Amino acid sequence: MSRFLSSRLASFTPYTPGEQPRERQYIKLNTNESPFPPAPGVIEAAARAAARLELYPDPDARDLLRALADRFSLDEDQLILTNGSDEVLNFAFLAFGDAEHPLAFPDITYGFYPVIAALNGVPYREIPVKEDLSVDPEAYLDHPGPIVLANPNAPTGLALPLSAIRQLLEAHPERLVIVDEAYVDFGGESALPLIRHYPNLLVTQTFSKSRSLAGARLGFGAADPAIIRDLNTVKYSTNPYNINRMTAAAALASLERDDYNLQNCLTIRETREETAAALRALGFTVLPSLTNFLFVRHDRIGGEELYLALKARGILIRHFSVERIRDYDRITIGSRAQMDALLAAVREILEETI
Repeated sequence: MSRFLSSRLASFTPYTPGEQPRERQYIKLNTNESPFPPAPGVIEAAARAAARLELYPDPDARDLLRALADRFSLDEDQLILTNGSDEVLNFAFLAFGDAEHPLAFPDITYGFYPVIAALNGVPYREIPVKEDLSVDPEAYLDHPGPIVLANPNAPTGLALPLSAIRQLLEAHPERLVIVDEAYVDFGGESALPLIRHYPNLLVTQTFSKSRSLAGARLGFGAADPAIIRDLNTVKYSTNPYNINRMTAAAALASLERDDYNLQNCLTIRETREETAAALRALGFTVLPSLTNFLFVRHDRIGGEELYLALKARGILIRHFSVERIRDYDRITIGSRAQMDALLAAVREILEETI
């Protein structure tokens, strides 16, 4: 670090993204990207928008905002567009973090939460998941500060029913509940329909997974208009032009062909179940997933050992060194051909461990 770095950040540990290696061609099953290209017309729309790069984009991305509101039966003032869903989470932590009422989120969840809380100087409490790695909503009922839940959760893939979210919203109407739905399109229940009934709810989603736009970086938040105004205060104080014109055009074209995206989600769900069954037949413990990934472990081989053995064979999966889940690996659902290659490699590795 340089001598100019703030003392507050001297011991700061940043978030570690999934590997994006360039030294060889891998089958990438480590960062939960879609195996499918964007919807027809998306690339062309982005290319047309790139012809006006000398001009700033519309800071409100009004055409996209209007289309998104129509898609989810919301009002435009109930939505904010952001540079990936990580940005709306960052805005929310900054806007609603309270030293007197710490945030609360599970100890096993998206690793970005403690990072952005620490970066913004927001105290937080990590509530342990249950022995089966599921989130216990009862453990949050008496927490007085904002609650942050990835639903379905990452990296486990497990999901809470909408009734549990309602329970948390109603337990303390003065407490904000943030529901991060990055993976909801793969089988979870979205809390978006609850926006009109609960002014203490903020839902975040992303176009990265189910709409094949990870490289475009688009997310959004949905909430009561008062919450959206708060988030826009942060946005216009930090990054008013946060959605570039190519991303806005690509996302708008994607929404126009959401039938394509939804069909891809169905295919991924089918492939997920086929892969889960095949891994269980090989002796793996596979958590029931409602996402585009599987969380797995095997008694005969450690999580890191499996990760390294697959990497040596040109296949990337995600391993976490956190104590409670170090025996597990997270495997993104790719194309059927990619999953066949994964299973063939896993069989070979397991044969070598006998």
